[in-house]
Amino acid sequence: MQIVAIDVGGTHARFCIATRSDDGTITLDEPVTLETEDHASFQTAWEDYRERQGGSLPDKVAIAIAGPVGGDVIRFTNNPWIIRPALIREKLGVSDYVLVNDFEAVAHAVSRAPEDQFLHLAGPDEPLPASGTISVLGPGTGLGVAWLWRNGKGLTHVQATEGGHVDFAPLDPIEDAILARIRKTHTRVSAERVVSGPAIVEIYATLAALEGKAVREQDDVAIWTAAQDGSDSLAGAAMDRFALSLGSVAGDTALSQGASAVVIAGGLGYRLRDYLPTSGFAERFCAKGRFAGMMARMPVKLITHPQPGLFGAAAAFFQRHEGAAA
Repeated sequence: MQIVAIDVGGTHARFCIATRSDDGTITLDEPVTLETEDHASFQTAWEDYRERQGGSLPDKVAIAIAGPVGGDVIRFTNNPWIIRPALIREKLGVSDYVLVNDFEAVAHAVSRAPEDQFLHLAGPDEPLPASGTISVLGPGTGLGVAWLWRNGKGLTHVQATEGGHVDFAPLDPIEDAILARIRKTHTRVSAERVVSGPAIVEIYATLAALEGKAVREQDDVAIWTAAQDGSDSLAGAAMDRFALSLGSVAGDTALSQGASAVVIAGGLGYRLRDYLPTSGFAERFCAKGRFAGMMARMPVKLITHPQPGLFGAAAAFFQRHEGAAA
């Protein structure tokens, strides 16, 4: 069976054809990435992709969305599109569909991906547990959070959350300064304000202010690029601080969800896959006072599947419609 799989984030909408073989294996063709700002609506982006595919598409679709998926009108967290679920069949010309939160989709991908698609970040270097709860989170345009639960006998349940919007908790004076700066424009500072791609701008500006340096205005892409190519030491320091905060938030998420393992995902997480293992991420993940020992025994991995949102959206569709374990 073939379906269209779609992963819509704040900046990009990715489309591909997903195929499920008789043995349950899911494969994806080459994804097409469209800029959300270049399209007036989700429907016009769909039509653009359909045209690029020669004018026809499978009549079933799985859509992963960056934000809540309930209600009569779905509004995206970080882009202006809307989707009305009741009109999907009519507007897209499909017979069936599944809508999932983007990190719900990523959690489905975590449950289905083979072990060689995970990179060890912290804790014991062992496979993800066959039973219990696995927290899944990842920075991108925002901060996505979900969890999956396994019973050890093939049954899996995936739950989307809005865990990226919990309060940010600083651990040292530098993070106090970051919090104070962001609070000037946002009375309530969520974890997403510090642990997401755009957040590097505020982290960078805070570090510059602490050193009394004037900073020219630049976007997050420029700062991330300078941090990774080593051309700006202050950008590198901002990336180091980002890794510390990501470790803290990942540990908090594991504690609150009762997890026995954690998986980092998201577009930014994937781009930082070579950096995170040697950063301060692991130390901050474990810095939970009386629970430090428990945290140190928890495997933390990064999923390296290049398109976990698309893969997971397809897995969610096949699980719901064909009873496949996801």
